[in-house]
Amino acid sequence: MQIHKCGWCLGNELYEAYHDKEWGVPVKDDATLFEFLVLETFQAGLSWLTVLKKRENFRKAFDNFDYKKISTYNQLKIDALLQDAGIIRNKLKIRATVTNARAFLEIQKELGSFSSYIWDFVDDQPIKNKIENHKEGPANTALSDTISKDLKKRGFKFVGSTVVYAHMQATGMVNDHEINCFRYEEV
Repeated sequence: MQIHKCGWCLGNELYEAYHDKEWGVPVKDDATLFEFLVLETFQAGLSWLTVLKKRENFRKAFDNFDYKKISTYNQLKIDALLQDAGIIRNKLKIRATVTNARAFLEIQKELGSFSSYIWDFVDDQPIKNKIENHKEGPANTALSDTISKDLKKRGFKFVGSTVVYAHMQATGMVNDHEINCFRYEEV
């Protein structure tokens, strides 16, 4: 018996494993939410598969996505990251990661957690879309526009509406699995 999966992940083991285990699963843990924010930031303009292939390199380079450590990065550390061939060496995205770690901490200080901040936009419940084919799914929505504007107002960088929507999908704020995908009801 063959199970149906979303069409976007088919044909690549890494993509399928990510789809089957992580994509669309509601994430309420601040550390994991930050990890996905970093990865989505670096994905901007590239394929998600490119980022997934380098995920463990990012984890090592960015101190296991520890936003407290990342918020203290100085120019020496940024220069070292720019030399790290295992990651995407984009100066603006690296600097944005440091800036975003600082803004992330500010939200935690103000609201207790980033999770409560971000999940409040969806009343703490995932939005369950009814997509028949992944090609019909939106790249952004009015809600991702709103969240993007608020994040930018709070000092975040590289958080355009498309990046925010991808983050929402990855962290389960929105369920964009195809309705006949085995994960649709699971998440």
